[in-house]
Amino acid sequence: MLEETGKLRLDKWLWFARFFKSRSLAAARVAAGDVRVNGERVTKRATTITAGDVLTFAQGRAVRVVEVVAIGTRRGPAPEAQALYNDMSPPPPLKETPVPENPRFEGKGRPTKRDRRQGDLSRSRHLE
Repeated sequence: MLEETGKLRLDKWLWFARFFKSRSLAAARVAAGDVRVNGERVTKRATTITAGDVLTFAQGRAVRVVEVVAIGTRRGPAPEAQALYNDMSPPPPLKETPVPENPRFEGKGRPTKRDRRQGDLSRSRHLE
């Protein structure tokens, strides 16, 4: 159930949108000053937000930037919660794939003595 207009407490909306498992966790993050509303740091749990506000907060190791699209009336299923906001977060950095030190040995089974020796030599050259 979405409500396009109106106001809602910040901690309640973060819980409705399923960014936090419980309302008390959301309230604690707001009280700690970890949430920004339209670029301004807020510490009051009862800060009212409306559609169009932009929220910035850390979630895990990522920084989330979301625009409030609608004010919910309940904490519903995930698809309903995702309809409450527009995610404007920067994409996560790409992980670099490690280059194998010895292309012949791909980690399948135990390397031979010759393979280990060549791997040790390539590592020592790499450190120089």
